[in-house]
Amino acid sequence: MIHDVDQLLERLVRRDALNGSSVELVFDAPTKDWVARRNAPAVDLYLYDIREDVQRRVPTWEDVHDEAGRVRDRRQPPRRFRLAYLVTAWTQRPEDEHRLLSSLLGCFLKNQMLKPTELEGALAEAELPIYIEVALPPTQDRSLADIWSALGGELKPSLDVVVTAPMVVGAITPFGPPVLAGPTIGLAATDGPEETMSGRRSRRGAGTTAEEPLPAETVPAGADAGRPGVTLRVRGVRGG
Repeated sequence: MIHDVDQLLERLVRRDALNGSSVELVFDAPTKDWVARRNAPAVDLYLYDIREDVQRRVPTWEDVHDEAGRVRDRRQPPRRFRLAYLVTAWTQRPEDEHRLLSSLLGCFLKNQMLKPTELEGALAEAELPIYIEVALPPTQDRSLADIWSALGGELKPSLDVVVTAPMVVGAITPFGPPVLAGPTIGLAATDGPEETMSGRRSRRGAGTTAEEPLPAETVPAGADAGRPGVTLRVRGVRGG
């Protein structure tokens, strides 16, 4: 999923921000060593944080239906993750960097929500939209100044871009076939001291009655063998 988001951002930036220019697009960490090696104009989309969007998590399983509309399986719904990118422009002049940042800002504002039909790869498999947030106020646990300090570089103008993308979990549990018929009740009379009463076996003799649980019986193969539903067999004593 992460590389699919990278490819999506690259496609949007090249189409709506760079407009066919020769500016290089990279995903490198803008460290001091990288800045020293850079010798051409570039736009850097550095992924620095990945977190689940727990507010959008669905705690229940989803039903998967077949062509007839019957439940076939149950699966975990996709989970959504927030991928944060530090977007910077690198040229020889600050004015050119500002122009690039302006084009990038307009690109992300124009594509704040992407429908599933506009997505590719694993992103389209989830059949959920993607949201892009740009230049929002930083949270207390994520400061751009701290990020630049961790990279060992000097603070410069940048865009904080957060992409909320779904990821298919792939966990599926089977679901039993539907019951298409009601229970079948069969009556049978037998001679003897035993009878079934409310699921218990009753023994009668010498003026006393003792009860014990009735063991499970196996339904013999017959006309109803293989028929959906529940078969109940009741045994009784003939009246004289």
